[in-house]
Amino acid sequence: MHPNPAFRAKTGPDDTAQLYASLIDQVGFGMVFLSTPDGPRVAHTPLVLRAGGRIAFHLARGNALTRHLEGATALIVVNGPDGYVSARWYHDADQVPTWNYVALECEGPVRRMDHAGLIDLLESASAQHEAQIAGTPWTMDKVSPATMSRLTDAIVGFEMEVLAWRPTLKLSQNKRPDERARVIDGLEASGATAIAALMRTLADPA
Repeated sequence: MHPNPAFRAKTGPDDTAQLYASLIDQVGFGMVFLSTPDGPRVAHTPLVLRAGGRIAFHLARGNALTRHLEGATALIVVNGPDGYVSARWYHDADQVPTWNYVALECEGPVRRMDHAGLIDLLESASAQHEAQIAGTPWTMDKVSPATMSRLTDAIVGFEMEVLAWRPTLKLSQNKRPDERARVIDGLEASGATAIAALMRTLADPA
């Protein structure tokens, strides 16, 4: 991430950890990057945040990253809400457009899970997201053992021990409070309500 200190989280350790957990849990999806002997590769995958600053995920057995991840140091990126900021929203005319966004980079070593760990990951992920949908939750026991065995044999579970968390919260913190208020109004009017809401609650005014 671009290391502009204006766009780093300025919260305490507990609040920062909660920010990471909230972003990963709410988005639930990210990208895993790794430099391999075949060149740089990326995989898109659901993510589950676990205790102790670990992130679990699974990939197809035939994915270009699967055979290289065990023991490697990888990078996971989670993208939160974002929105285009028009220069016409500012009172000061001497401005240019920009883009506000929230993103998190996580770096650390990756280990491959055994089969029991993979099943636990799948159960945790489905339970977490099923809880957000009205009605009776789906559970893995609704699938026949033969089908479940065939499907799980086609994927591999991994877990990253995150040693570096690099969040960027670009929420117009470098603008005056009155200009930030205009940006929030503009984002809401253009339909970018999620990033506007984060500007109200997370950004420290300049």
